[in-house]
Amino acid sequence: MLRFESVSKAFGSVVAVDDVSLDIAPGEFFALLGPSGCGKTTLMRIAAGFERPDSGAVRIGGDVMNDIPPHRRPVNMMFQSYALFPHMSVADNIAFGLKQEGLPRNDIAARVGEMVRLAQLQGLEKRKPEQLSGGQRQRAALARALAKRPKLLLLDEPLGALDRKLREETQFELMDIQKRLGTAFVVVTHDQDEAMSMADRIAVMRAGRIEQIGAPAEVYERPRSRYVAEFIGETNIFEGRAAGSVDGALRIETGEGAFFVRNDGRPAQGAVAFVSVRPERLRFAEQGETNALAGIVQDSVYRGDRNVFRVKLASGRLLRLSAPAGVHAPAAGEKVAVAFDPGAAVLLDG
Repeated sequence: MLRFESVSKAFGSVVAVDDVSLDIAPGEFFALLGPSGCGKTTLMRIAAGFERPDSGAVRIGGDVMNDIPPHRRPVNMMFQSYALFPHMSVADNIAFGLKQEGLPRNDIAARVGEMVRLAQLQGLEKRKPEQLSGGQRQRAALARALAKRPKLLLLDEPLGALDRKLREETQFELMDIQKRLGTAFVVVTHDQDEAMSMADRIAVMRAGRIEQIGAPAEVYERPRSRYVAEFIGETNIFEGRAAGSVDGALRIETGEGAFFVRNDGRPAQGAVAFVSVRPERLRFAEQGETNALAGIVQDSVYRGDRNVFRVKLASGRLLRLSAPAGVHAPAAGEKVAVAFDPGAAVLLDG
């Protein structure tokens, strides 16, 4: 559907997109995820035709788009600000692009009605944007963007202006609309939860390059690099050295103690190793268990369905451990051992 082939783009001496190659399938819900300045918005603007790549090619449906202006691409874009015309009603906003294309009046009315139902805007057709709630404005902007039936919809931080509860509700609405239409959605966001909740696949970007592409569970459970592990959710990073293999597990020696991780053939013995263990993969254990590290509970935070503990090791290092609410919760100052299964640890590229 959408393909970037070795695409690069610089603004003066600043390289915004650096040799990016990426394939997005028809009907896929795809997320470009990363912090501000990572190149995700520039990549989206290149796809829309608002920026031209310095090198490489952009293809949509197999056709090279480099010299095709935005209005001639089978693409539409929903902006973070929604960009609704304030003097127009919801219905007129939705109809605007259709009128520009010269569609017959009856066809426009039918398409507007279809989009109103799709976005659940019944009864709001005559309202102006200022008379709508944040969620209603978001749905009106989405209806307008989809009215021309693009093959590809680009969404720039679509939920950024909504409060947390409404943002979570709207995630489900976007997913439902995307599945019903079968249109490829590409969302640009800095919000990890947003990308993880909605997307079929995620591309994590850093400094103009793609660090990792994969399904949300793959990127979270098996991050390739320290950057991805720390950017997606919370994690505990251990730095040590590989000290040989025992029964198929790799022994890692660190300043906090030695432990075992699943051996995937790297790194070489004696080499520096970085290991990621998610807080929910740690557990309170008995001294002497495999991968047990001694420490003292520093403090804890109650988060409804779980408690998050900070455990101070002998080295002074603080680990985060997340445990379901209702299980034994040691008090601050209590001596404990924390452990994790070798398969729960992930070796990182650094």
